[in-house]
Amino acid sequence: TVFIACVPANQVASIADIDIRLPVGAEILSGSTRLKSGTVTKMALNILSTGAMVKLGKVYGNRMVDVAVTNTKLLDRALQMIQDLTQLERDTASELLTASGKSVKVALLMHWTKVDRSKAEAILAQNHGQLRSAVDSL
Repeated sequence: TVFIACVPANQVASIADIDIRLPVGAEILSGSTRLKSGTVTKMALNILSTGAMVKLGKVYGNRMVDVAVTNTKLLDRALQMIQDLTQLERDTASELLTASGKSVKVALLMHWTKVDRSKAEAILAQNHGQLRSAVDSL
């Protein structure tokens, strides 16, 4: 468990595995926790969740490649990622994404290694969903 607080340990004790203290000092408006404390807590949570996404294999380089293609905005994002990383034209990238079952990671692995969808999925599974290690394993 992770405990995050914007006050010293002597003010609030923790029995968590990880105790993160974010001492921001007094708020500009006394009694308000929406300003400095709220902002720094949000930044800390963004850092932690981004690190978790990297560790879980949802990231390749600086791109979130484990995107769920559930609407046109995310479809466009997925196609743009595939285009950027493969230099394919949009129509070809779209065909590849469709062939991959709408998985950017599978599509990229299929393109880079010239394997079919089932083989790409198996390689990803063997590498715990980590695209970088899947590519490097071949």
